[in-house]
Amino acid sequence: MTAADGGGPARALSHLQPARSAPTPHATAPTVSPPALTPHTTAPAAHATAPHTAELPLRGKIVGIDPGHNGRNYTDLAYLGWQVWNGREWESCDTTGAETNGGYAEALFNFRVAEYLRAGLIRDGARVVMTRTTNSGIGPCVDRRSAIINGSHANVAVDIHADAAQSWGRGFAILEPVADGPNNMVIGSSARLGADIRAAMLAATRMPTSNYDGSGGIKYRDNLAGLNLTKVPKVLIEVGNMQNATDAAMLTSAKFQQQVAGALLAAIIEFLR
Repeated sequence: MTAADGGGPARALSHLQPARSAPTPHATAPTVSPPALTPHTTAPAAHATAPHTAELPLRGKIVGIDPGHNGRNYTDLAYLGWQVWNGREWESCDTTGAETNGGYAEALFNFRVAEYLRAGLIRDGARVVMTRTTNSGIGPCVDRRSAIINGSHANVAVDIHADAAQSWGRGFAILEPVADGPNNMVIGSSARLGADIRAAMLAATRMPTSNYDGSGGIKYRDNLAGLNLTKVPKVLIEVGNMQNATDAAMLTSAKFQQQVAGALLAAIIEFLR
């Protein structure tokens, strides 16, 4: 995740943002349309239905997954710089995302964890809604991602990211929403989801809580569309710092990606129990 999404300084896009006057907080968003997506953009929102078996713990539940960024975001910086209303202020449509010093992209990490999580959710009876179904497209914009999940009437959702911060920083942070109008009814439930994910991450992985972001692995954010606009219980997890060598070695490991997915699955089951 980059600074626009609450992460580190990777690939700042401020010079691409159209000039706009700052709107007043909580104002109604002006009606604007982003530029058309390029032909290789992936159509969002894929639904998968699991067999209806009484023993399945997530039978009848809908879970939203937002794997942050996309694999070809870097090919259309003008699109990424388009400004969207996040419920409180303007922010960029999306960013390229972070990467390790070895060039392993955050977008790929996010998508692989999402795919592992999706498989586990379907196995346990859930219907899964993904904001993107491949890692070879562009976008969608962050406000559109929220709309996809809200429109699915998901019972719970998670945004998956990795951070880019100073190289000494380590650990995961769970970003939780602050009451901002659309999300007012899910602040408490989102906090409970965050607590469940924090506990599951500590139990299932060797990734510590962040020593630079938030407190005890929890941070409250009021400037992210994914959290400001959510109408379902949702948090965003920064799984680790891609600029830290120890974290990077874990983030690029398929075994660790599976552990993270397992932790998120366990937390979702606990939350919906």
